[in-house]
Amino acid sequence: MITRTAGVVALICASALVGAAPALAAPDSDLARDLDAVLRDARLSGAAVDVVVRDAASGRVLYDRHGDGPVMPASNNKLNTAAAAFGLLGTGYRFRTTVSTAGGDLYLRGTGDTTMRAADYDRLAGDVADAGITEVRGDLVADDTWFDADRVPDGWQSGDLQYAYAGRTSALTVSPDADFDAGSIRVSVAATRRGEPVRASLSPATGTVRIDNRATTGRAGSPSTLEVNRDNGSDTIVITGSHPEGAPESSVLRTVERPTLYAADVFRRALRAHGVRVSGTTERGRAPANATTIATHTSMPLSRLARPFLKLSNNVMAEALVKAIGRKERGRGTWTAGLPAVTGYLARLGVDTSQVTMTDGSGLARSNRTTATQLSTLLRSARRQPWFPAWYAALPVAGRPDRLIGGTLANRMRGTAATGNVHAKTGTLTGVTALSGYVTGPGGRGLIFSSVFNRYSGAAPKDIEDAIAVRLAEGHATSRRRAAPSGTGDLEPTWARGMRP
Repeated sequence: MITRTAGVVALICASALVGAAPALAAPDSDLARDLDAVLRDARLSGAAVDVVVRDAASGRVLYDRHGDGPVMPASNNKLNTAAAAFGLLGTGYRFRTTVSTAGGDLYLRGTGDTTMRAADYDRLAGDVADAGITEVRGDLVADDTWFDADRVPDGWQSGDLQYAYAGRTSALTVSPDADFDAGSIRVSVAATRRGEPVRASLSPATGTVRIDNRATTGRAGSPSTLEVNRDNGSDTIVITGSHPEGAPESSVLRTVERPTLYAADVFRRALRAHGVRVSGTTERGRAPANATTIATHTSMPLSRLARPFLKLSNNVMAEALVKAIGRKERGRGTWTAGLPAVTGYLARLGVDTSQVTMTDGSGLARSNRTTATQLSTLLRSARRQPWFPAWYAALPVAGRPDRLIGGTLANRMRGTAATGNVHAKTGTLTGVTALSGYVTGPGGRGLIFSSVFNRYSGAAPKDIEDAIAVRLAEGHATSRRRAAPSGTGDLEPTWARGMRP
């Protein structure tokens, strides 16, 4: 595998083990004592544990537990991507989707808008009809050339690729929901009569994805054994098992293999609904320079888009932003152009990029590396940037139940001084958990913290992360109750939604 990065750190097992040494550079002896006690948890025995706490104003290190050890950041990688997107694209950056005509053909051209939904394509189709077009005698051409045709970053595992958190990256795509799970489609299954096939449907409707329905309706009150799967390389979704008679409809999200043609088909159906007939085929291609634009859709600005991106830990948004950065900075919408531009911007913020490896923008790849020290450096440097208010507002907020406020921290640290106080990015993969961000301590003292754990035992020890953040918020040690694992324990909570019927 070729690693795309501006600075590659050797993948060596350099992190010391928990308990092997006292905390370094810890002028606050009470803080060191309390955090050492928190990290003495048996689940971290043999794990790589990186924890750094800094004073936000001065940058002084208040606590450092192996902060320079290379670790997988999981979705803390999105902090790198978000910073570069704000700095290089700008908070007002918008994606554009246009419809144009030339030589009898109709061109649908995208620039990577992951927020495009079926209703947006319907509005574009309405604009085409309002322009007086009732028939297209040529083809409908889907122009996704703003990005390259490489759909999946290096390092993504094949077993993830049918799930919505691993959607394909394309300059033209569709999101089936308000969380903007671009490149995915909703598969709904409803019971009929016992012994008969279940009823299955797709939303948005499209002919580019086929359903192979092998599932039946089971006895009322029996367990649902539905399985919904799509093999890599195929756009056929296979439904097996049974769903009990009288049970509510069940639905899941699955990725599509050809997101560009999926988007074009949704648009073509919308054109038909508005009375615009296309005589030719639907195909991928490039709009000529002399094409006449007849309709345009612009996305929300990056300052707003960053909220679902960071709060819901949206991987497809991360990858689209990397390619958008590559297109703007180096003229190519590719990972090989975008990732070095991201790390180049991090260097401008004072991050030691020799300690950072980025093989994707989202953190889903297990080949990404960073350190808690470099994450804390980025967090402090961000405070001095003009885009900091948008960055801070986009981070998940502890204990706030609204999904677009609390995000992946909505159910954590409730009833503590961290509630509504901690603004931080989560990260979760199998054997990886991370939490890095900001907290205000007693007396209004601003603090920056980064905690990244790799290779721990059992489920993700989120309660240990929470205990660190709560200690910083309260200014003193408090008794803590070990939290029960929630969700899959191996994925960000927003990713696990919709994996199973």
